[in-house]
Amino acid sequence: MTTRPKITGTCAWLGSEMARSRRWQRDLPAEAVGAIDAALYEVQRRGLAWREVTRESFPLPGLKALFADIQDELENGSGMMKLRGLPVARYSDAELRQIYFGIASHVGTPVFQNRRGELMRDIRDEGGDLGKRYGQIDKPVGGEGPFLSSYARTLSNGRLRMHTDRTDVVGLLCVRQAKAGGVSKICSSVAIHNAMLERRPDLLELLFQPYYRSRLGEESDTAETVYALPIFGLRDGRFTSHYSLTYIEAAQLVTDVPKLTAAQREAIDMLMAVAEELSFEMTLAPGDIQFLNSHVTYHGRTPFEDDRASGQDRLLMRVWLSMPNSRALPEGQEVLWGRIEPGVLRGGIQQITLGA
Repeated sequence: MTTRPKITGTCAWLGSEMARSRRWQRDLPAEAVGAIDAALYEVQRRGLAWREVTRESFPLPGLKALFADIQDELENGSGMMKLRGLPVARYSDAELRQIYFGIASHVGTPVFQNRRGELMRDIRDEGGDLGKRYGQIDKPVGGEGPFLSSYARTLSNGRLRMHTDRTDVVGLLCVRQAKAGGVSKICSSVAIHNAMLERRPDLLELLFQPYYRSRLGEESDTAETVYALPIFGLRDGRFTSHYSLTYIEAAQLVTDVPKLTAAQREAIDMLMAVAEELSFEMTLAPGDIQFLNSHVTYHGRTPFEDDRASGQDRLLMRVWLSMPNSRALPEGQEVLWGRIEPGVLRGGIQQITLGA
């Protein structure tokens, strides 16, 4: 077995370090609110819906350096960023969608999050029938009842396991928080790689081999549409990981898909355990925008409890962004990303530009 090198750099962080760090935090300048209001007024004057907003129609010239800093930190730094200070209370939810889509369009290019063509998703508890709407298999898994896709689980109030989204960068604007819980958990997938290299290089090697995944939920109504892709990958010394255990589990329900070996299961179990060990919790307050580079971070969430009567009903607005400064990806990852060259429009469910 070939010994892989340790991956170094600011993307290989430990949760205990980042919990004390400010390198991933930026504050929206006070003068930016006036520019945002002016851009919003112009968008409303022109009658543009939020999905019609572009970086050109929502000009924020005074924030150009801030957006470039965010892009650089996401790709060449820690892979995460929290931008604080958007005064969400002064805007309606409809206005916030226009503002957030405008800000996000300065960071990257929004891409579709599902086959229904959604470019922005409200992340909230949608109730007990969400599995029927967003991907459910009635065959029990582990005796726990119906199997829900990750897309459906995202829209519940339960715990979300560590995973990545199908995009260069995922962005979340916190509009309202829950009465309790709903805390983001984040870890460096690069740090997971390094920990497994030190402790169990044999299991690490298996994560560079293909695992079958299902397209249930975001792309398909059934689990039978599958593809094979490694969990870890490297190209030109740059790391990438795409991982969601739910879609691997869904593929295992398909008759023709090879069953995971005991060693493959052990590798996943270790990956999950190390992810929890190396993670930290990032609390989002109303007005915070969280950006995460999916290639080098995993994210999850603790369960939450809403109280609508008091206005404490959790609402986050999510965008998926293709990044202009993205890394090249390994050959074979076209099955997921569409294109693997650096800086190209990729990811999401379909490869289209806004307005196409």
